[in-house]
Amino acid sequence: MHKPVRVGVVGTGAISGAYLGMAKNLPVVEIAACADINREAAAKKAAEFGIARACSVDELMEDDSIEIVLNLTIPKAHVPVGLRAIEAGKHTYAEKPFGVNTDEGAALLAAGRAKGLRTGCAPDTFMGAGIQTARKLIDDGAIGRPIAFTAFMMGRGHEHWHPSPEFYYQAGGGPMFDMGPYYLTALLNLLGPVKRVMGMTSITRPERPITHKNKEGAPGPKFGQIMKVETPDHVLGMMEFENGCCGSIIQSFATRAAAGAGSPIVVYGTDGTLRVPDPNSFDGPVALCRFDDAKPDEFVDVPHTFVKGYGRSVGLADMAYAVRSGRAERCNGEQALTVLELMQGFLDSSRTGTAVTPTPGYKRPAPMPAELPYGTLDA
Repeated sequence: MHKPVRVGVVGTGAISGAYLGMAKNLPVVEIAACADINREAAAKKAAEFGIARACSVDELMEDDSIEIVLNLTIPKAHVPVGLRAIEAGKHTYAEKPFGVNTDEGAALLAAGRAKGLRTGCAPDTFMGAGIQTARKLIDDGAIGRPIAFTAFMMGRGHEHWHPSPEFYYQAGGGPMFDMGPYYLTALLNLLGPVKRVMGMTSITRPERPITHKNKEGAPGPKFGQIMKVETPDHVLGMMEFENGCCGSIIQSFATRAAAGAGSPIVVYGTDGTLRVPDPNSFDGPVALCRFDDAKPDEFVDVPHTFVKGYGRSVGLADMAYAVRSGRAERCNGEQALTVLELMQGFLDSSRTGTAVTPTPGYKRPAPMPAELPYGTLDA
């Protein structure tokens, strides 16, 4: 049994509840403190989840007992807060994206390496039973050689439900930087390293009104305010993997009525087609169609072959185990930087009209253990 790793949370916004709720199911993680620029918000979150200490960011960084900083700030603060944590001698695990551009993401990874510290990053949804089952099917040859894929997230944006959605439309936001990490991380785990990418992007609505209302239906505090859209709100990417599989990814905050368009990710092979679950979830359904010329094409649901029930914080727990054992963590900075390179590559390609080649050397993380009980990630 590993000694729990003490974790300090920086940022107590909307996503923090998902992390803190799941962390209670993972004994290797001890949430020891939480901090926010709004100290009252930190105190409220600490009381809600039974966390012993609410404090300032400075106080958390100065606490030598904290081993990992869980960085749940807005995207443009991910790298500055991560660098502070590394300077304080702490590992860091951040909400996605790894940074708002590849230069600052590379700087964070280099800083961690220089001090022998880990720089993990969400998403950890690929560690769920859905994507892990799909990966095993592909690795086992269930669809033959992968030849094509589609990966679509088509939505209207966040201003109708989020009380402060401005950051979704600033640098480091947009549909590709917001939702792309889920899709790209899943694709990397399913198909391996990427050879090259191209992209086409647009800002379809340069200005957007905030239309958020609270649970009672009353206008939110920013209702009616107009946001400037500073980053593409519709992104089309084309990807060629080193294994020869080619396909397209669309991430959009400019579309509606797309719910019936099919599975979020579909991988087509020489011997079959695989419907992959929503990569923003952990335990979605997996369906396989094996080709047989004597029968009509038909999809069959495939039972999950990995542990179900995980949520956000399983990647953090995996890092905690890695800190104790010395092995590599699955949600590692190298993978997160590759995802950041791909996302930036789509935008750069759209601007230049040329293909972008990511840094070589990406390695898929080890598959999840299927034999261990829920809440345990190492024997």
